[in-house]
Amino acid sequence: MPDQPEHPSPDRPAHERPARRLDARSLRGLAHPLRMRIFELLTLDGPATSARLSERLGENTGTVSWHLRHLAEHGFIEEETGRGTKRERWWKRVGVTNDLNTADFRDDPDSRGALSVYLHELVQQYFNRVTDYANEDWDETWRQAGTVADWHDLRLTPAQLKSLNAELFEVIARHTPAPEAAAAPDALPVVVQLQSFPRRERGDA
Repeated sequence: MPDQPEHPSPDRPAHERPARRLDARSLRGLAHPLRMRIFELLTLDGPATSARLSERLGENTGTVSWHLRHLAEHGFIEEETGRGTKRERWWKRVGVTNDLNTADFRDDPDSRGALSVYLHELVQQYFNRVTDYANEDWDETWRQAGTVADWHDLRLTPAQLKSLNAELFEVIARHTPAPEAAAAPDALPVVVQLQSFPRRERGDA
């Protein structure tokens, strides 16, 4: 299971960021709607100040600053040194991949609420990204390149579903450039969202 934290992959490319497995404390530090949104913006758009984030989120600067410090305390973000001033601090995502395994918290009643909040907000973020893409005005070249699709005629065992996900991760890894690689002049940031899960069969009512 991904954290907004990323999808854990069994074989990470050598150039990929180091990973850490989230524990109960770090999960509770992230599992808040506004903190998750702040973390998402820093992940997708790079470093920012509390003032810039406040403007984008429509929140009070003091509130955003408090949540930034909370994210930093739990190791999700850090101050970008050498940039800004004492009054205007720049924050960036820490360069590690965060992996979350829901099985780690299944028998922990103290973490159940945080896990529920986290999963709800994560799915909402995925939904919002697709909605933004659908509502934005893209030229025909990009519109034809993107896709929103689903497949519902698969019948797999748990092992087969795990294997399918591993193969998909490998495909994404092959298309993920090393940090030092130069992007093509016409390249834009691309988000790949993968949701694969079993569905309970429901017969005629």
